[in-house]
Amino acid sequence: MTTTGEVHAAARGGPWWWARWRSAVLDVSLAFVSAVECAFEGVRFARDAGIPVAAGVVFGVLAGSALLVRRQWPIVVVLVSIAITPAQMGYLMGVVGLYTLAASELPRRIIGSLAGMSLVGMLIVMFVRVRQDMARGSWDLGDWFVPFAAITTAIGMTAPPLLLGLYVGARRRLMESLRERADSLERELQLLAERAEERAEWARNEERTRIAREMHDVVAHRVSLMVVHAAALQAVARKDPEKAVRNAALVGDMGRQALTELREMLGVLRSGDGARRSEQSVPLAAVGAAAAVAASRAVDEGEGPCLEELEELVGQSAAAGMVVALSVEGDVRSYAAEVEQTAYRVVQEALTNVHKHAAGAKTYVRLAHRVSEIAMQVENEPPPEVASASSARLPSGGNGLVGMRERVTALGGVFVSGPTDAGGFRVSAVIPAA
Repeated sequence: MTTTGEVHAAARGGPWWWARWRSAVLDVSLAFVSAVECAFEGVRFARDAGIPVAAGVVFGVLAGSALLVRRQWPIVVVLVSIAITPAQMGYLMGVVGLYTLAASELPRRIIGSLAGMSLVGMLIVMFVRVRQDMARGSWDLGDWFVPFAAITTAIGMTAPPLLLGLYVGARRRLMESLRERADSLERELQLLAERAEERAEWARNEERTRIAREMHDVVAHRVSLMVVHAAALQAVARKDPEKAVRNAALVGDMGRQALTELREMLGVLRSGDGARRSEQSVPLAAVGAAAAVAASRAVDEGEGPCLEELEELVGQSAAAGMVVALSVEGDVRSYAAEVEQTAYRVVQEALTNVHKHAAGAKTYVRLAHRVSEIAMQVENEPPPEVASASSARLPSGGNGLVGMRERVTALGGVFVSGPTDAGGFRVSAVIPAA
């Protein structure tokens, strides 16, 4: 885990403008050493200038103490060192001030200007001092030694701290840039993790919705017919034993069909769980796989109903006592598996709703094969009052129409449902053929 800039700002624990106590102790120590140096050099300056020695010492201490503010105002430190250069004092302050100035965030033109002023000032002072020392001494090194010594000393006192400060400043800025990039990457990774969790949650919700829809389609229709047949069996058990036997056989067949479809669906779910467990090492891939499985489970397995079974579906409802008519328009042809399954489920759920809410009503099932689409419509008339009063009470969760709409719109189709002017109910769907 990286340390962000906000954490750095909050971690400031030093006094005044210092970020840390260690920095404060270092600057105080440097200022003390510089003040002592300038105090000793102030003695000679006072004698040369003809002023009291105490005044020279006080002046040196005050000038040398300027290093206390080198981190906050490096320009002030460099200007003070340049100002006292003619007095031949403040060499430590000049070196440290140039280093601090070069390592700061100030523009390069300001750093270059002040460094040039310091170089020129040191050059002039050293030229005069060396010339005076040679005039007072007994050395005879020639006129070339004075400029050579002045230039060498000026460059030696200016270039090394300047170059070192530029290097440290560049390295500091590079580290800060790397730290900001690390913080940015950390935030991006956190955002990606949150998005991955959202996608995983979305995939889980899609999976739950898919399972609920499949369970509803598989169980609701069969069980609804079983309840209707059971009610009819109870009504005719004593009056017409033969019809009661036929109804009992139908109830058994529908129960077995419902169990078979449930086993098939649960087998698909178990295989999907195994595939998902094998992808736990790649979370994002598992999310995509879960979404893909949720969208095309029955198609991938090659299982599920098709339009060829539509006539049998209508016959089951007719056997349960519903007056239902099936009409097919256009040339019969095969479609993609998901199209046929969706069309079958729409008709199945619509017939189930008629059993639940309009028992005894005459129902019309229309299927139209068009050039680029397939259309289906299930419409029932108003149920007779006697049949409605005596029909078996079937519970309704209100999810049938929602599931049909989800199936159709997922394939790019159009789904419309609602009551008719005659008091019945109509369910219509159009699904693209491709």
